[in-house]
Amino acid sequence: MHFIVGTAGHIDHGKTTLIKALTGTDTDRLPEEKKRGITIDLGFAELDLGEHRIGFVDVPGHERFVKNMLAGACGIDLVLLIIAADEGVMPQTREHFDICRLLGVQNGLIVLTKKDMVDDELLDLVRMEAAELAEGSFLEDAPVIAVSSTNGDGLDELRHAMAIAANSVSARREDQVTRFPIDRSFVIKGFGTVVTGTLASGEIREGSELELLPEGRKVRIRGLQTHGRETQHASAGQRVAVNLAGIDHDEVSRGMTLAEPGTLEPVQIFDARVEVLKSAPRPLRSRQRVRVHIGTAEALARIFLVDPQGEIAAGGSGLVQFRLEGPVAAVMGEKFIIRSYSPQTTIAGGTVIDPLAPKHKSRAREAARTLLTALTEADGDHQRTIEILVWDAGADGVSPDLLQHRTGWRSDVIASALTAITGSGMILETGGRWFAKETVDELKKSVLSAVGRHHERDAHSRGIPREELREKLFARSPVEIFKFVLTALENEGKIAIEKGVVRSKGHSLELSGPEAKFLEILGDKVKAAGLGPAKIDEVIAEAAAAAGIPAANLIKLVGVGAAGIGLVKVSDEFYFSQEVIESLVGSLRVRAESLPNRLIDVPSFKELAGVSRKYAIPLLEYFDRVGVTKRAGDKRIVM
Repeated sequence: MHFIVGTAGHIDHGKTTLIKALTGTDTDRLPEEKKRGITIDLGFAELDLGEHRIGFVDVPGHERFVKNMLAGACGIDLVLLIIAADEGVMPQTREHFDICRLLGVQNGLIVLTKKDMVDDELLDLVRMEAAELAEGSFLEDAPVIAVSSTNGDGLDELRHAMAIAANSVSARREDQVTRFPIDRSFVIKGFGTVVTGTLASGEIREGSELELLPEGRKVRIRGLQTHGRETQHASAGQRVAVNLAGIDHDEVSRGMTLAEPGTLEPVQIFDARVEVLKSAPRPLRSRQRVRVHIGTAEALARIFLVDPQGEIAAGGSGLVQFRLEGPVAAVMGEKFIIRSYSPQTTIAGGTVIDPLAPKHKSRAREAARTLLTALTEADGDHQRTIEILVWDAGADGVSPDLLQHRTGWRSDVIASALTAITGSGMILETGGRWFAKETVDELKKSVLSAVGRHHERDAHSRGIPREELREKLFARSPVEIFKFVLTALENEGKIAIEKGVVRSKGHSLELSGPEAKFLEILGDKVKAAGLGPAKIDEVIAEAAAAAGIPAANLIKLVGVGAAGIGLVKVSDEFYFSQEVIESLVGSLRVRAESLPNRLIDVPSFKELAGVSRKYAIPLLEYFDRVGVTKRAGDKRIVM
């Protein structure tokens, strides 16, 4: 079993010296660290305990380098809280302890260093001080081990305690995509760019391709090392050195993330629940500028409270939206730390609830609170979380890719959950997107209501044009859900769709006697005219006079009833009989057989139809619309 142990504690309390005594490795690698005798950046070492292999992350204790400490603390399984016996608990001891607690570290030991420099009485006092600090926390019942890194006293006891503690370390989540936050980038002569970090989730293999975020650049793994040994495979929880091909180390830096291609989307807005430290100097307020440390990245951000109160007091918690000044990679459930902008001190920590949150407007905050509360209560349950996200998506629906970007879960985990929920009937699938049944039912009601209102406004209308209905109700929704809802209503016998028009199943044109007579006379006149009818308003006037009804507003009745009396609307001005149009199409296609490339021009068409240009142009434009002809310059191809 592999697990990561991180040190935490005040400057000069012996963290680096202790790791060297345990492993033989001096983690202070920088010349400046050697010169000043303090740890500035992260250091790494390994220890083999037989059944367990430990990767140590040594962090700086100086307050100026806490951001470096945070880059290493994000991936630890167990913390060694280091307290020097000759000084006791100090400011950075408390800050590092708070950081570990806020990051959700669940396992650890308290180590009292420099045991050889104090008497038993002072050592007991420091033990009491350490117990007071740990009270009520994950370290409350942790062993307190006093050691001397100089003479080795207590080191065997510490190794034994770490081996026991390792058995309590929970396995890393196996439902998340491969994610590798980078904490170092450097060059090795003959190999090129190497990056290191703790593999947060998933696995990586030699020769595979990963995506460098937030840039979105694809890179190939040339080689891998874990615990100083070459390997072809690394698993979650291991310290890994990755040799990347085709990229310069200057293009890779701490804070970037390697991930399985296409699985994560860099974000600048995310929703979270935050906990403000009791020691925070002031409440957390909307529009406050802070530093967010997530993974190995640091980003400046503005805070916007989702909860109705105007602030979150010290010791309190609440729902917050972060709007970052630069993109980061984040996943649902990820822990992070908040530090004040200036002076830089740790003030709070939090958990990502929705890494792809929309920007919340004031009027929508109640809905946002409802969603975030539901996601929090789901607590990572796959089916329940997806149900909530599908419900929240409404008529937009969700795709598996979107769910992956929003959760950070593996594709097979999402597919399994979708199958289970779809089988329960709570969500429906169409066109590769999933919709809540409740949403589909509401959309059905909206369609029926819109069609019904259309019939009430215009009893002479055959129904509402399909595209007009889509524009009114589904303009911002995927076309798949529009088709799905109409098909479902048609199958249920509630609507009928004919020639691009949607009507209620029971709706029919109810014409008065004079109106029916008017349409009959109109049809006879148009059919008798063949290909040379007068303008429709002139024919309407004649038919209306013959039927004994006023001609005003009858053009709409003509548009509705034309198909029923065998007429075709060619343009707003001209109508022809269906028989005449079909005959003309037949003649046109016969003529096309003898034309080069089936191309016909306007004069030839006029001759064929026996009409003037006044009628030829509207007829050709109609044929273009219905696919009988296709425009090709100043000619038409007869299809």
